[in-house]
Amino acid sequence: MSSLGKATNIFWQECSVGKLDRQKLLNQKGCVVWITGLSGSGKSTLACTLGRDLHGRGKLSYILDGDNLRHGLNKDLGFKAEDRAENIRRVGEVAKLFADSGLICIASLISPYRRDRDSCRALLPESSFIEVFMNIPLEICEARDPKGLYKLAREGKIKGFTGIDDPYETPLNCEIEIKPQDGVCPPPAAMSSQVVTFLEERGFLHA
Repeated sequence: MSSLGKATNIFWQECSVGKLDRQKLLNQKGCVVWITGLSGSGKSTLACTLGRDLHGRGKLSYILDGDNLRHGLNKDLGFKAEDRAENIRRVGEVAKLFADSGLICIASLISPYRRDRDSCRALLPESSFIEVFMNIPLEICEARDPKGLYKLAREGKIKGFTGIDDPYETPLNCEIEIKPQDGVCPPPAAMSSQVVTFLEERGFLHA
């Protein structure tokens, strides 16, 4: 067996407790809330606020934050196109497992390429993948620059930075779009409320 990808003697193990049983136990339905957008657009802020709001409602969620995952699961990956694709592929597979466990998985990653996001969507039943597009203009994200990354990118000290010298492909059919109103970004509570309302209306907050 030279590699797992080429193995043929592996089989799917079914267990007596399935997804519906876990959802009934938790009184919620598993899904993936995939938050995408430029660095500084507020992805992590929304993810943490949403997680707190769901917790307050007695709903179990887990956040897969792009930066956090690069400290462990994806610490061997860089930022070349192929590494970014593998980064998203791994997160998509983990998110699928969380959703199958009955949790509301909140994935917060730039995930700049439409093809990679669509591949993650294809892993789940269509209604269980909720793409949230943080449609915050580059100038606002760059003005925030909470990590100082845009400054480094502009100085040429970071190469292949999304929004500067690497593209961000906007979603074509996202379920939720969050954008400024009259040039003002919505506060975290309002953004989270928009997502919670969507989850509630689609029946994810009860089994």
